[in-house]
Amino acid sequence: MPHADVARTEPGAASDDAFDLVLIGEQVLVDGAFAPAEVGVRDGLVARIADVGAGLRGGRTVRLGDDEVLIPGLVDTHVHVNEPGRTEWEGFASATRAAAAGGVTTIVDMPLNSIPPTTSVDALAVKRAAAEGRVFVDVGFWGGLVPGNEGDLLPLVGEGVFGFKCFLVDSGVAEFPPVSAEAMERAMAVLAEAGSLLIVHAEDAAIIDAAPHPHGGDYADFLASRPRAAEHAAISAVIEAARRTGADAHILHLSSADALGPIAWAKHDGVRITAETCPHYLVLAAEDVAPGETAFKCCPPIREGSNRDALWRGLVEGVIDLVVSDHSPAPASLKLAGNGDFAEAWGGIASLQLGLPIVWTEARRRGIRLEQVVEWMSAAPARRVGLSSKGAIEVGRAADLAVVAPDEAFTVDAAGLEHRHPISPYDGRELVGRVRATYLAGEPVDREAPRGRLLRRAGSEGGGDVA
Repeated sequence: MPHADVARTEPGAASDDAFDLVLIGEQVLVDGAFAPAEVGVRDGLVARIADVGAGLRGGRTVRLGDDEVLIPGLVDTHVHVNEPGRTEWEGFASATRAAAAGGVTTIVDMPLNSIPPTTSVDALAVKRAAAEGRVFVDVGFWGGLVPGNEGDLLPLVGEGVFGFKCFLVDSGVAEFPPVSAEAMERAMAVLAEAGSLLIVHAEDAAIIDAAPHPHGGDYADFLASRPRAAEHAAISAVIEAARRTGADAHILHLSSADALGPIAWAKHDGVRITAETCPHYLVLAAEDVAPGETAFKCCPPIREGSNRDALWRGLVEGVIDLVVSDHSPAPASLKLAGNGDFAEAWGGIASLQLGLPIVWTEARRRGIRLEQVVEWMSAAPARRVGLSSKGAIEVGRAADLAVVAPDEAFTVDAAGLEHRHPISPYDGRELVGRVRATYLAGEPVDREAPRGRLLRRAGSEGGGDVA
């Protein structure tokens, strides 16, 4: 359904200063604030930003509705696409369609749960071949750090991965085993020299192994099996390794607010450490998970409401740097395995299409402005991975844009999402903030025409941001 009035310049009316596209709105997010503006797009880039009334002319002109805002496309640096090898879980086509439907114009794909995992240059080539010509938004790739592939790190840096992911605890898939804290630190030393980034699933394996692991449908039992202490210990190990090596490190999917203090102190001391959290940790609460509702299972787990409130404080205070989905889908045979047994079901939440309205609904309730939400979900992730062309409506940057109706309420229908499997803890939940249109490089995303590009880290062999 069209989101706004679209006009086309009459044949013969174009001039040398005409743009390919002009978007006009009363609420355009520029320089951190909403204001009336006209945005001229040429050759996929924002070419001019002017006051409303400037009369920018384009081959197409889009006037936003009175209830719509224009924001930069979101950048989600934590997405499990799973193709090839587990494409029945999710794939590049379905994942990137979901991204576009949610206003996400760039994703960075995790090195698991695909087969092969992205732990060598050859495996990266397989992944890129699977994605080529099938993506509806721009896609970059993380490399993986696993035991025995230290020699693959620098070649992968040269091939343009955005950094490397490792686990300090069992990943859940045999082909991507965890590394020890010592191996992590050795890799950090290598990556520090290369100017690359290590991102860490930070839970301590020994603490989790020592925790109780009963079967059953009681969420409190599952929560006890992934204690806060496991995150705290592992994050402390990451911080100290980054301190000793000077490496650039990042904590994935922070769920325990107990670690906010150590992260804040490390930042104050000059350690190169950042952290992310996810929509499910900011919105859901352990107390609200009904028995057997394994759609809510993820690792690390959704914790108590008081912990959720503390994570919001960490975001507002800048201890947590960004919000990403950790989109981790699985088919019903895995996600609902065990007939409600949390010990048996696959852990992971699919929310790529819903991230913005999930976070915005809760942020608005807490008095947090949409501008700040977009900073956490677009500008900050783009900065963290070095995508200088993304994350803002600014002259010279990519015309990756989303038209959003921030006050429009809707009820989530999991069966109607673009995700491959209709399983969601948000099914039936009322949210606000509907994404009405998404533009990639100045063109509206067409769900039948994949035009996304495969990205390389700037400065890698091949140069630039785009392969």
